[in-house]
Amino acid sequence: MHINRRGFLSTMGLGLLGVALGPSGSADGAKAKRPNILFIAVDDLRPQLGCYGHTETLSPNIDKIAAAGTVFQRAYCNVPVCGPSRVSVLTGIRTSSRQWSTGNLKTKYTTLPLLFKQNGYQTISNGKVLHNMSDRAGDWSQPPWRSVAIYHGKGDWAGYNAYGVWQDKKSGETLNPRTKRGPYCESADVPDNAYQDGKVADKTIADLKRMKTSGKPFFLACGFWRPHLPFNAPKKYWDMYKRKDVAMATNRFAPKDLNAPCRTSGEIDGYALSGKRKATDDFHRQARHAYYACVSYVDAQIGRVVKALDTLGLADNTIIVVWGDHGWNLGEHNYWGKHNTLNNSLHAPLIVSAPGTKKNNRTNRLVEFVDIYPSLCELTGLTTPGHVQGKSFVPLMNNPKQEWKSAVFAKWSGCNAVKTDRYLYTEWKKGQKVTHRMLFDHKTDPQENTNIAAASESKETVDKLSKLLQAGWKSIK
Repeated sequence: MHINRRGFLSTMGLGLLGVALGPSGSADGAKAKRPNILFIAVDDLRPQLGCYGHTETLSPNIDKIAAAGTVFQRAYCNVPVCGPSRVSVLTGIRTSSRQWSTGNLKTKYTTLPLLFKQNGYQTISNGKVLHNMSDRAGDWSQPPWRSVAIYHGKGDWAGYNAYGVWQDKKSGETLNPRTKRGPYCESADVPDNAYQDGKVADKTIADLKRMKTSGKPFFLACGFWRPHLPFNAPKKYWDMYKRKDVAMATNRFAPKDLNAPCRTSGEIDGYALSGKRKATDDFHRQARHAYYACVSYVDAQIGRVVKALDTLGLADNTIIVVWGDHGWNLGEHNYWGKHNTLNNSLHAPLIVSAPGTKKNNRTNRLVEFVDIYPSLCELTGLTTPGHVQGKSFVPLMNNPKQEWKSAVFAKWSGCNAVKTDRYLYTEWKKGQKVTHRMLFDHKTDPQENTNIAAASESKETVDKLSKLLQAGWKSIK
């Protein structure tokens, strides 16, 4: 009986093997048979998606990818800010919150795109992948592409808006007097590609058409900006939601007994129509409405790209990875943004669909973003470089309930955090002395409304978790 390659892999439950057999059973043509990778990064996307149980948010295209693969229900970034998180993912190294580019990394490394490029892949970067477009530009098969040369602008309204951040002329009438930036949200009645993410999808689809005939496998990184601030999306995505039905956070207050320098990001205050308005119900509903609209806008762009993948006949041999670079607070504790080690800042979506692995698969095991690098190596049959500090989660894609990591780790400015099955613990140090602690019990307090680090009954737990932080990630199996 003849069993084709995909049938064999599915039967054996091994997922994709990187070195495929040629027609005669030899290794001839192995490179051509290697799976492609569509690597989709979404800025500031928390797990506010249908596939994560958030029925209020409309994300049908990402949900479809999830149904074809594995949803990692407890995936955590290693740094809760975009630049360092992206450096960490693309190098496989645990970085600090100051690591906005790869430039001064002390560990020798090979980036993901360079590894795949060295192994015969076309490697393409569209949109926001690494934070700085010029960072490791030579690691890609062609220069990284953005529809404009920069994203983060400085100066007056005209300078900041030169590359189409805002599309509604009325936005130029309401500027933040300090930064000269426009409103933190906008719903212009424009086509999808008036904004940056529509252009990223257009370019990615064009690249798919071109690469289909190249005879080489590809690593195509596609980085979308929304729902990063400002929350600007075409009006039709705003119209998918009714403002009056948008629920507000139920815990708009500081955690009890916080006693630690845990703060929210001030980023949103750099835009107009925020500031003191953040205390009002109108702002909460508007901001959440705006965020949801941006999620649906990006979801539609991802849907366009994946549809093109399917239409071109590339879907059956393409691994799809969707990840948000970190979480985001949507009014919980009156926080808007990231920049702390609360669960909403660290917890982020990670969805992987790979031929030969289970569909409609979910795992509740702890994984972290440094695990993405070695996982893609395993899925494509490449040897994981020795510098990589993560663990491949591919086994969870076929056996989601097996024993796994007991903890994952994160860093932020001045503090270190560890997440275990039940607890999230953070400590701040001055020298060797711990100055502040933060402990939340996710079993009894999933919304993190009470810091129990100083409670007498927590002493044993705090001591254990403090030792775990000191031992670090190498102590975890």
